[in-house]
Amino acid sequence: MSSRYTLFQLNQLGDRFSIDESLPSGLKKRYNIVPGQTAPVVIEHNRQPKLVMMKWGFVPFNAKDANSIFRYKTYNARSESIFEKATWKEAIRTRRCLVPTNGFYEWAETPTGKRPFFIRPKDQGLFSLAGIYSSWQDPEGVEWGTYSIITTTPNKEMQTIHDRMPVILHPNDEALWLDPSISDAGILYDFMRPYPNDMLLLNEVSQEINSIKVDNARLMTRLR
Repeated sequence: MSSRYTLFQLNQLGDRFSIDESLPSGLKKRYNIVPGQTAPVVIEHNRQPKLVMMKWGFVPFNAKDANSIFRYKTYNARSESIFEKATWKEAIRTRRCLVPTNGFYEWAETPTGKRPFFIRPKDQGLFSLAGIYSSWQDPEGVEWGTYSIITTTPNKEMQTIHDRMPVILHPNDEALWLDPSISDAGILYDFMRPYPNDMLLLNEVSQEINSIKVDNARLMTRLR
C-alpha cells in the first residue's frame, strides 16, 4: 500500500515531463502528501502532457460522496485485478496518469511497532508513479479530478518492509503509459512490474511522518 509521498522539485516539473504550459496555481513543495489531499498529476491532453491538480483517492463517477476514498481505500489500485474490478477497468484502458514524486514512505511491521521508511530510486530524483484518474461531480455540481496510484508486488528491497510497492515508471515508458490509444492489457501489464532489484534507497525516518499535520523536509531525514 502506498499512502504517503513527496513532491518538492517543482522547478524541474516542466522540463522533466515536457510540460509546455505554466504550472497550476497553488502548487507548493510537499513532503507529506496524504490521501484526500489535492496534488499534481500528468495526463495527456490534445496529444500533449499536461499537469493538472487532482484529489488523491479515486471516486467513481456514480459515487454519492467522496467517502469511498477511505471506505474502500481507493487511493491505491492493485495491478493484479485492475482489469477486472468495476472501479478500475475503464480507467486503466483510457484514463492513465503519471504521479510526479521525489520519493514515498512505507511502514515496516516489527515486534516493537511500525517503522517508517523513505524510499526512492537510485537512478531517478524526480520520477513518476503509474496512476489512473477519473472525473466525479460532487452533490454541489462541482467537477473533481481524482486519481489512484497503482501498486504491484515488491522487489527484493521492498520485501523487507512491505508486501506491496507503487509502480515506478521508467522515463522511457511514460509517454506510452499516457497514450490513450494503448488499451491492450498485455502491453499495459508490462509497465506494471516491480522496480528492478538493487535500485531503491530505503532510509528509516522519524515517527513524525505519522502525523498528517507535519509537512517539512525534516521528515525525510535518515535516522540511522
